[in-house]
Amino acid sequence: MAGLLERMEQAPTSPTAASAEQYRGVVQQVSRLLAEAEPDHHLHTLLNAAPHTAQLYENLRFERAGLCRAPLETAMNAERVATAALAAAREKR
Repeated sequence: MAGLLERMEQAPTSPTAASAEQYRGVVQQVSRLLAEAEPDHHLHTLLNAAPHTAQLYENLRFERAGLCRAPLETAMNAERVATAALAAAREKR
């Protein structure tokens, strides 16, 4: 299922692209499987090989783990950019 999600994400506008309903169904099934998965070496190997599945996993776990799979530097840079954008928006008011 992770492989299918990765293929769907790589070619979202191709003539043979999945419909929104098909995509939603795959995401729901992958989400269910990720929720049932044990957080072991096999899961982390899969997530390392499937970046879109890893992003989904991280989003599902965000309330408990935040950006748990993102490299620390990437997460820190994203936080800095978001903080600067919020500050700039406040100044424009």
